[in-house]
This record gives sequence, C-alpha cells and structure tokens, in this order.
Amino acid sequence: MVQTILILAANPQGTKPLRLDEEAREIDAGLQRAKQRDQFVLEQKWAVRPRDIQRAMLDINPQIVHFSGHGTGDEGLVFEDETGGAKLVDGEALAGLFELFADQIECVVLNGCYSEVQANAITQHINYVIGMSKAIGDRAAIEFAVGFYDALGAGKPIEFAYKFGCAAIRLAGIPEQLTPTLKKKPFNGSKDQLLVPNEPASELDQELNDSDREVLTELLIRSGRAEYSARKALCIKIGIEPNKLGFLRQSTDADFALELISYLHSIGNKQALCKICSELEVVLKGGKYSADLDNIKSKINCQNLRG
Repeated sequence: MVQTILILAANPQGTKPLRLDEEAREIDAGLQRAKQRDQFVLEQKWAVRPRDIQRAMLDINPQIVHFSGHGTGDEGLVFEDETGGAKLVDGEALAGLFELFADQIECVVLNGCYSEVQANAITQHINYVIGMSKAIGDRAAIEFAVGFYDALGAGKPIEFAYKFGCAAIRLAGIPEQLTPTLKKKPFNGSKDQLLVPNEPASELDQELNDSDREVLTELLIRSGRAEYSARKALCIKIGIEPNKLGFLRQSTDADFALELISYLHSIGNKQALCKICSELEVVLKGGKYSADLDNIKSKINCQNLRG
C-alpha cells in the first residue's frame, strides 16, 4: 500500500530563519534512494496557513503528516497568517482537525520546538505522534527527520524509525537525542498497541530533566558498561532481567545506553538508576563528573533507597 507523506512547512516573517528547505530536500533524497521508494509519495506545502492545512488534508489524503517549523509550547505551533506573519494554532484545534482524518492518518511528526504539548493532544486520535519535549536545534531537527524517513523507506515500522532518528542525532555528535518523544494513542484493546512508553513516569519526570538523562547516557557510554560484552552484567547488577530488554542487542554503545536510561526513566525505576550512578562513580572515580552524579543522585533521593 502506497503511503503519502505530507510536509507542512512554515517560517513566518519575524521568526528565526530555519533550514526547512534542507530538511525537505534531505527527506526527499532519502526516500528516492530507499529500498521501498515505490511505497511512498512525498507532498510539500510551504508558507502554510491554517486554511492551507485543511485544504491539503482534503486534497492529498496523507497517511503521515510532518510539520516543520516553530513551536511555542502551550500557545501552539507557528503557521502563517494572510500577510506572512505568525499565526498560532493550539493543540486542541489541531487535534480536532486530525480527529476527522483518524481513519487514514497513521503518524504525525511535529518537528518544532516544545511541540510535545500538541503531540499529547493529537495522540488522543492518531496512533503515533512525535513531538519535541523542549527546544531543538536546526541541525538536530534535520538529522532526526532524515533518520526517521530513511528507516521508513527501508521498510521499518514507525517505532523503529523513531529510535533510528534519535540515534541519527546522537551519531551526528549532537546531544539532543532525548528531545524527540514518541506518543501513542491511548489503549483501546487493539493488538497493535505500541510498546514504546507514551509518557515518562510522572514522579521521575519532575525530578530528572532531559539534561540529567543526557548526562547519565553520556557517562554510561564513557564508562564502558554499555559495550556489548558488559551489558548483561550491568543489567544483572542493577536488578534488571537482561532477557526482557529487546534493545540489549543494539549495535552501538550509544544506542544501548540511550535505550537503557530512557527505559528506566519511563518505568520510574529509581533504584536501578541509583545503582547505575553508583557504578559510574566506581568506574569514573569522581573527577569532573562527580558533581553531575551527586546532583542526579540527590534529585532521585538515592541515599534513602534500599539495595
């Protein structure tokens, strides 16, 4: 079945210039060379106004909708008005539109800063929605998009493509791989329920921010405990059954470290995170990293946890 990808791009007057043309060009180039290139059609709409979104949905009937531009958090995504200025559209308005097309749209990608707010609203109706938990740099946004669509073009499922996009950010040397977040439609009894956690555990989310998780991921890589030969021993030491981790065989140390920290955070396993911190202290022997580890341990109250 051929899938149509609709790119909606907006960079209004008075907003920071973004390299949206490069993003679209690289996505197109990746799909053109993809193994399953005949399974995808790419449509692009530029300088998009709210009315243009409605018309594009009716005319193009996409299965994947990709927004490229600015986001402002609670106030909404930034589209254009009739004069080329900024026009904000909030999550509820977008969710109401996508609800009308829920039977045909499989995935929405909001590649703009602070767009997790809108992703949360849209995911009430759409199976897969990707948003950004904080501001994301131009380069990281492009790397994620290219990695995501390269994976789709290779025939991989959406959840794999999301992880591949995050890995692409990391491989480019950009410490923003935790910024994209994958949301899922609330459980409705479908056997196709997504296995990636929709929301981080609320208690831990208030304690460890994105920067803290990036620090833990980076230090885990530096410690050597994310190397393939050391992964099972690490899991056993922190109290996690290795056979239950589908990502244990991730090909790179960076992929495994990112998956492990994200997984422990998503299920709210403070004890395992504290044990990782203790392991890192032993391996790295303090130094310039000790303050970072002490800060993280304090946030999750490691001294009061048993084990």
